Amino acid sequence: MEKLKKQMKQVRPFDIVIIVVLMLASFLPHAVFAYQQVQTEGEGSLVAVVTIDGKEVHEVELNSDTPHELLTFHPSKNQYNIIEIDGERIRVKEDNSPDQIAVRKGWISKPGESAICLPHKLMIEIKTIDGEKDRGQDEMIIPL
Repeated sequence: MEKLKKQMKQVRPFDIVIIVVLMLASFLPHAVFAYQQVQTEGEGSLVAVVTIDGKEVHEVELNSDTPHELLTFHPSKNQYNIIEIDGERIRVKEDNSPDQIAVRKGWISKPGESAICLPHKLMIEIKTIDGEKDRGQDEMIIPL
């Protein structure tokens, strides 16, 4: 009890204000991302871009007419990734990486989502396109 009283004497009123402000600011990225999701819904069409080592190897439009498809990529001699496309969603179905992080990510279908397999340098990104202009993460504008 004595120890608690000593610690409470060290806390100043302005310390509490700083802690509250920092806690509220920690939710800011979530609010910005949610705002961006609402703005991109209904605009253009969704495209899944598969890149290996920074080079685009496959691009597919995701809509209800997209057929079910399995694609196999071999980033190097002893590595493989099986990508499954099913209409408006895509996932890494299977790979031989040690941690299986991309496989455990599961289906992705919203703009800005990605599945990444670091040992194989494979990345799947969901972007929106509007006619000729690509409106992916690179061009995100955050209103202030």
